[in-house]
Amino acid sequence: MDTRQPTTPSSPVGVHRVLEPVGSSLPQAARRLDTRPQVWPDEVRIDIETLNLDAASFRQLHDKHAGDGAAIRDEVLEIIASRGKMQNPVTWSGGMLIGTVADVGPESTLGLQVGDRVATLVSLSLTPLAITDGLERWDGSSERIPATGHAILFGRTIAAKLPDDLSPELALMVMDVCGAPALVSRVVTSYAARGFAPTVAVLGSAGKSGSLSLAAARQSGAGRTIGVVPFKAEADLLTDSGLADQVVIADARSPLGLSEAVAAAGGPADVTVVCVDVPGCEQPAILSTAEGGTVIFFSMATNFAAAALGAEGLAADVTMLVGNGYVPGHAALALDLIRSDGAVRRLFEARLAAG
Repeated sequence: MDTRQPTTPSSPVGVHRVLEPVGSSLPQAARRLDTRPQVWPDEVRIDIETLNLDAASFRQLHDKHAGDGAAIRDEVLEIIASRGKMQNPVTWSGGMLIGTVADVGPESTLGLQVGDRVATLVSLSLTPLAITDGLERWDGSSERIPATGHAILFGRTIAAKLPDDLSPELALMVMDVCGAPALVSRVVTSYAARGFAPTVAVLGSAGKSGSLSLAAARQSGAGRTIGVVPFKAEADLLTDSGLADQVVIADARSPLGLSEAVAAAGGPADVTVVCVDVPGCEQPAILSTAEGGTVIFFSMATNFAAAALGAEGLAADVTMLVGNGYVPGHAALALDLIRSDGAVRRLFEARLAAG
């Protein structure tokens, strides 16, 4: 492989890798990226080990193809080949990856060395990505994709070395959603700093981001935690874990059904966290939140126009936050939760064992 460094200027945010449209887009909004393996002076190349699709993207592909694994795999391959990144054209989201550092430009400031095993902490929807094995080891039935190929990290891309005390698969699952508990912790801590222990409701609380958000809320000073799930099996799982003070079964897409269920469990919530991977939860979440409360939308299935207009139509005085996936120290916080909170760790390990 020719790994000579390019001589044209680079951008720390990756504009130099944008092929379409040239010069007018950042990598996440671009239609196609340059995936050449040669690194610019501030870049890092990763040899891929595993891709992890985000939940909203995988659900959309799964539903579109009625669970046909081969068709799902073929579409993922087509997306990566045509776009030079994994960006679902419906959800616009991607996921993340783990792999081994293969090359480090002399001006890189990421603190990585060749041979480091890392997880990227930015979306695959903006990461130059090339696949060389046809994803032949993936049957299309899960979010985790064993893969061979390479990815490029820009000068401002964030990545974390995999911890020695957790399996790579567990670490990947945690870091894939580490922005959610970090933002929840920040918001709940801000309430606690004012001498108020908020009621926190988490929609989709048996999932990865949801269970970590419950653990973070509890650790940060929540007065009451309400876990909302759609099915009895998930309710039983969450109840057994003890992560939530109250567990309710409700459809997060039903405005009256959700708000009544949250109210019966001790709501309305001061903080509502949306971690579900289906659309249509914007107005129900707003209606379940107390006046002056906060709604955190941590789902790529969220329609933010529906959220804004829905709040206006409901005359709801709530602060709405977009979980952008990055909070300083988010990976360390999430990994520490897994280490210290046995309940959330057992949920993650059970999910991992189930494939």
